[in-house]
Amino acid sequence: MHKRIHRPLAQAVVETLHQIFSENRKADRAIQAVLKSNRKWGSKDRAFIALNSYEIVRWWRLLHHYNGSDYEIHKDKATLWRLLGISLTREGYALPDWPEFASIDKKVDLNYLKEARPTERAVLQSIPDWMDRQAFAAIGEKWSTELAAMNTPASVFLRVNELNTNHSDLKLSLLKEKIETEKVAGVPSALRVTLRKNLFATPAFKKGFFEVQDAGSQQIAPFLEVAPGLRVIDACAGAGGKTLHLATLMKNKGSVIAMDIHEWKLKELKLRARRNGIHNIEGRVIESSKTIKRLTEKADRLLLDVPCSGLGVLRRNPDSKWKMRPEFLAEVKNIQADILQRYSKMVKPGGKMVYATCSILPEENELQVQKFLAEHENFVLEKEQHISPAESGFDGFYMARLSKA
Repeated sequence: MHKRIHRPLAQAVVETLHQIFSENRKADRAIQAVLKSNRKWGSKDRAFIALNSYEIVRWWRLLHHYNGSDYEIHKDKATLWRLLGISLTREGYALPDWPEFASIDKKVDLNYLKEARPTERAVLQSIPDWMDRQAFAAIGEKWSTELAAMNTPASVFLRVNELNTNHSDLKLSLLKEKIETEKVAGVPSALRVTLRKNLFATPAFKKGFFEVQDAGSQQIAPFLEVAPGLRVIDACAGAGGKTLHLATLMKNKGSVIAMDIHEWKLKELKLRARRNGIHNIEGRVIESSKTIKRLTEKADRLLLDVPCSGLGVLRRNPDSKWKMRPEFLAEVKNIQADILQRYSKMVKPGGKMVYATCSILPEENELQVQKFLAEHENFVLEKEQHISPAESGFDGFYMARLSKA
């Protein structure tokens, strides 16, 4: 029996795609905005909109291939409706007799989609040619495996806030809300959500018992080897997921200076810290190079979670592959090298620093660290770690811990 499609939900998906591709909104923001537009939608309706929007963004190029259109040019609503129709056909839906689906060739059924699969990796795995070429040149055949893994929907992971609760109590609390979770091997702070509803409406979230954070990302803060009482700087804090984790590992003792160029992100972090019961975080906006200079040799520990291509988190942010340009990679590598060069001065002699990215490209990762070490003999590489999406089921990350003599 075929699954039914409700017209208002199909319209909501098309509107979301229009916002992502024509109005250049980030996918998560566009989905959020569309879901907010109708409070009457139930959890199944909301899931349909979110999942189908992400699926079409993820397979954007492949769906255009089946539609016979150019993925870089055709973003009009008529095309979006056809892509939705082809995507729903792939998922086993029978298309209703709607005018928007009338131009889809009658031969586009499940058998056709299986038989007409392209052989070219960039089309089959739905990625721009330049990105496919560059990543393959960097990591070889491993790229095919990583790319296939990143084309599967992302799992939802929680980081247990052990200042306020523990794994067992959180699992029970969520179970009362019909949310099922399981422990994650090798990541002590993590729970994987196996059956989800609206996590942010739960009493557990409001009481600061957990944060939503990928299990790969949860391995970065412990890698810095912080301890209660230290002075720690998170110099690219953003909205502060890793900052909160650092403060938790420090048991609210000592100080965490969270720095970012965007003041609004630090304001958001302040609210999150309050909900988490954390009070050892101080936000500082990076207004000029003086902000960094004032902290020369003041940090026992420094986290540099630097801007990057995001090539390890395509599973979570599939729209970034269509919005990124080849020149961005060259620019971001210069930014990374500059941050390493200037911000590393904040580390005290005897202190430690972690350089981290959410990329799987060596040129953003170990090659950056090697270049830095060649120019800074007072730093030594203690340990580095790669998190592979294909091997772990998590997002892709790189981290290197350096100590200063």
